[in-house]
Amino acid sequence: MVSFSRRAPIPRLAVVWVACAVLMLALGVWWLYGAAHDARPAQNASIHLTRAEVLQQGQALESPAPTMVDSHALAGLWQPVALPFGHSSDLLDQADMTQPHGTRTTWYRLAVPDFEPGAAPLMLYTARTKAYGPIAVYVDGVRVTQWQLDGALWYWDPQLIAIDAGSRLTQPREILVRMQHSAQTHTALASVWLGPSAALKWRFEARQWLQLHTPAMSGGAFLAVGFFAFFIWARGKSAPGYGLFALLAVLSFVRALHFYVDVRVDDDWFSWLTVNSLFWLIAAVHFLQMLLHRKRQPWLTRSLLGLAAVVLLGTLPGVGGLPNSPQITPLIYPFAMLAGLTVTGVGIRLSWGCSLDGMLLAIGIGVSTLFGLNDWAIQSNFLDPESWYLGPYANLLNFMVFSYLMHRHYMNALLRVEHANHELAHKLRERENALTESYGRLRKIEHKQTVAHERQRLMQDMHDGLGSSLHSALRAIEKGQVTEVAVADILRGCIDDLHLTIDSMEPVDADLLLLLATLRYRLGPRLQTAGIALKWGVEDIPPVTWLDPRRALHVLRILQEALTNTFKHTEATEITVSTGQDGEGVFVCIADNGPGYDTAAALQSGGKGLANQGRRAQAIGARVSWASSPQGAVTTLWLPLLAPFADSRPAPL
Repeated sequence: MVSFSRRAPIPRLAVVWVACAVLMLALGVWWLYGAAHDARPAQNASIHLTRAEVLQQGQALESPAPTMVDSHALAGLWQPVALPFGHSSDLLDQADMTQPHGTRTTWYRLAVPDFEPGAAPLMLYTARTKAYGPIAVYVDGVRVTQWQLDGALWYWDPQLIAIDAGSRLTQPREILVRMQHSAQTHTALASVWLGPSAALKWRFEARQWLQLHTPAMSGGAFLAVGFFAFFIWARGKSAPGYGLFALLAVLSFVRALHFYVDVRVDDDWFSWLTVNSLFWLIAAVHFLQMLLHRKRQPWLTRSLLGLAAVVLLGTLPGVGGLPNSPQITPLIYPFAMLAGLTVTGVGIRLSWGCSLDGMLLAIGIGVSTLFGLNDWAIQSNFLDPESWYLGPYANLLNFMVFSYLMHRHYMNALLRVEHANHELAHKLRERENALTESYGRLRKIEHKQTVAHERQRLMQDMHDGLGSSLHSALRAIEKGQVTEVAVADILRGCIDDLHLTIDSMEPVDADLLLLLATLRYRLGPRLQTAGIALKWGVEDIPPVTWLDPRRALHVLRILQEALTNTFKHTEATEITVSTGQDGEGVFVCIADNGPGYDTAAALQSGGKGLANQGRRAQAIGARVSWASSPQGAVTTLWLPLLAPFADSRPAPL
């Protein structure tokens, strides 16, 4: 958990929380008003007792509450008091281990004035009864109920007691409350209401809901959120704030157990657990504050851990003969409040102006400490027993503070993700625009290169083929060395060259057979005019995948040169064109039935025909070979099936 950005929607969240709080308060007021309104007809039959007399008796051992008691026969002096009432506590005397552990019985006697209770069963309601031992209630000297306040609810739970079944001859005249406790502890009693159930039940239920159920539900919600934070921490372990948050939720829940859970276990161990959870809770808050404002306080850390360790060992039941923990906890709580106020002050000072989260956390622990001061005063009888315990609401306060911090963390994370997405989208758009511009420039460059290559190819082909033929014809005509038939033959060759150049610009789609058919179509008439028969032995062969228009022109020129040599320089009457597959390539053979020629002499004579064929074959990764005998000459062009070059650059012309 880290400090959050000021961009988080604080006002909107605050408005939502305030609205929820106002709604809950309005519902509570509406419910209380409705319950009180429904009970109004019976309220005239109820009476509020605010005066009592107190009598204290000392004894060596506990004694069971008698079935019947005459208050006037009890030994001792009755002292008039106003309710609510609590005996002044002497904290040092309460925790004194040197005094003998005796037993004391405290009696509260309440005189009931005249009133009209009606025929409904009578109930007795009091907001709080405090004692470390058994309590019994008598009506007109007869015991009507008794209970043992030895769990966590000895000072907490309101009481609603039925004192008769409604069939009475006279109204009650006296209520007697007997509290038996240790000599070092003191008792307290809130004011007493007497009347029918309809008049008192709403008071009892409102007190239970506000004092017990609401804090219990908030503590459970806080613990549930803590478990959620724990699983986040356990999964990532890179966010220690979540682990501390989970620890705080557990410690806060354990600390509040004695407020609303009547755990039937050894009271010493239960008190030891709840008291020590308070000190470790303060230490955990201190660690979380350091994580938020990023400033260490070694002296405070050592002091808090040392204090927690001393209390942990000093209150351990059975160690050193220490008394019951509930007897010494009023002396321990001031140290906890001092530690809490110290953590609050240091946290506010270090978080000021740098960490709103640390400031909120410090204020939360400060308010919780003030709640604890109020509860300590009630527990020690410095405040009357009808006062409200505020400690349970510390869970609700902490739940709201930590939920708010988590919400800020979550919203800040969303804002960071949203900002990162915007930045990424912006960079992506910039990159796309740059790539689009770069692609456009590359397309223009590629187009220019393609045009330049195509222009160069056409110029070189026209120069080597058509241009050379026309130039030779022009010189021959100028010298008067050719006849009209020769000129016509030269012109036909030029036209064939022009047709082959145009045909090479058409896509061939790696189809060598289509290329041969084009050659046959263009040169067939010339062979027929020359009186040479053409035998077509072409068979299906695999496609030559690397064949494109540029390389196709080389193939056409090689085959054209072979055919031209046949009907120009031999006396052949028949030409055979055939195809086939040989290993990893295919071949095209052009054979004639002429008298043949000396291929070695032809290559060494400096003639351009065979040399041009070899140069063109080498340019496209092919091979051309010649064979000759008295029975005829054979020109074989071998083409590989796979691309002969690593890239797709056009073959040089």
